[in-house]
Amino acid sequence: MVKGRVLYLISVIFLLKMVDAEAQTVRDADGNIYVTINIGKQTWMAENLKSTKLNDGVPIPQVKDVNAWKALNSPGYCYYNNDEKNRDVYGALYNWYAVNTGKLCPKGFHVASDDEWQAMIDFLGDPMKAGDRLKEKGVDHWKNFLSQATDDYDFTALPGGMRYFTGDFPLFGDGYAIWWTSTNYSEWQAINRGLHDSSSRTYKASDNKRSGFSVRCIKDQK
Repeated sequence: MVKGRVLYLISVIFLLKMVDAEAQTVRDADGNIYVTINIGKQTWMAENLKSTKLNDGVPIPQVKDVNAWKALNSPGYCYYNNDEKNRDVYGALYNWYAVNTGKLCPKGFHVASDDEWQAMIDFLGDPMKAGDRLKEKGVDHWKNFLSQATDDYDFTALPGGMRYFTGDFPLFGDGYAIWWTSTNYSEWQAINRGLHDSSSRTYKASDNKRSGFSVRCIKDQK
């Protein structure tokens, strides 16, 4: 009787752990699985998106050619320096037309708006140090020796680089982490948020919608 009770409790604990693990991950249209984390009242993916499809299964064109990227006014993605080795660590770089489909993130998640980024930064406290609370610790990816990164909530921000709207990759791009927001700024520009390896703060800017930046997804709130 006692043995049966113990086995029952073990099975319940196992199932609860399985449910909990499932609740803390999300799968994209390619089948990639992402861990999710909580920051304040928000639930974020703990790494950059790398899906090559929208969440309805429609493929997103991978655009390597400089002139083709420069001419895009429709969804497209690439990897930093057109090197697919950057995919697993840094994710993909998307233009804002991919963001604006509203289908880039896994179902139940969306590209965070500028207001949602600001809510997270406000929760983190001192805006001049908020970046360090988001960055991966150590110098494996962030090279600046002055970094005080603490990665308090396992956001694990990495310098995924960028692609200019001209189609070129900046030589210094691997010192930046830049994410599109879903917030439009003008006919040609949208808002992004970023970090730099030489600073502890976060940045806000607007850039050409043809630029290629990383994407972080946030869970829909009911």
